[in-house]
Amino acid sequence: MRLLSPSHWTTYQLIDSGNFEKLERFGAYILARPEPQALWDKSLTDSAWEQQAHAVFRKEKGSSERGEWLRKPGMPERWTSEYQHGVLNLSYKLALSSFKHVGLFPEQAANWDYLAQHLPSFPDRPKVLNLFAYTGVASLAARACGADVTHVDAVKQVISWSRENMELSGLDNIRWVVDDALKFVKREVRRGNQYQCLILDPPAYGRGPDGEKWVLEEHLNELLKACRELLDPDRHVFILNLYSLGFSALIVENLIKGIFGAIANPEFGELYLADGFGKKLPLGVFYRFAKL
Repeated sequence: MRLLSPSHWTTYQLIDSGNFEKLERFGAYILARPEPQALWDKSLTDSAWEQQAHAVFRKEKGSSERGEWLRKPGMPERWTSEYQHGVLNLSYKLALSSFKHVGLFPEQAANWDYLAQHLPSFPDRPKVLNLFAYTGVASLAARACGADVTHVDAVKQVISWSRENMELSGLDNIRWVVDDALKFVKREVRRGNQYQCLILDPPAYGRGPDGEKWVLEEHLNELLKACRELLDPDRHVFILNLYSLGFSALIVENLIKGIFGAIANPEFGELYLADGFGKKLPLGVFYRFAKL
């Protein structure tokens, strides 16, 4: 089991974490927002956080997620940044949402690099399916590697955001699908389609465009069984990422082994980001493997 963290960020930095918050730099701007896994004390003082942060997220009373951003003068609601490493030259829009998110999960850069390591090795252009694809930076990474990419998310506004990111990155021809991920995968299986790369980043809870209910513990096993039918058995790349409090990497290992059988050289464990004082902030579990 591995602890994995991105190693090529220049435009992102986790400055400090603690007291259920994190202080982060996204490009030119520093944000302070809630982080339920940061149980320890901050290393910097509250006054240092207040001095550095261009925007601070404050939750609404009685809400676990929704809130508002308190912005200093000059802090925009939207801005752009980039990720550059090897063949990846990606640009994307960031925005201050009412649910504390900004349109990017920085720990996922470790998986973007994994795509860049393996997808260019395919003899033919690989077909990539990105499920629960959010604002699409993983889709951009796959497209930058020359893949044919299908990007699936249940929220139409997020698909529009992803399209903006594609255009900002100078890329094209990503297939956009607004659909429930499980329904889409089952439909693709019935059609006899296969993909050489599957990327899954399902939430703990969610809703499809027609109100379909997604509960990670109830539906993940079913989804993975359908994904087994979609994945090219001869050559493939598979990435599963889960951010759910208390969800163990051992659970994921058992699921994958039971569904996919013996896998050569799998990688699984926890994703994390280290702050400027060496504290490791856990940000989900992952399981990935490749056969080329």
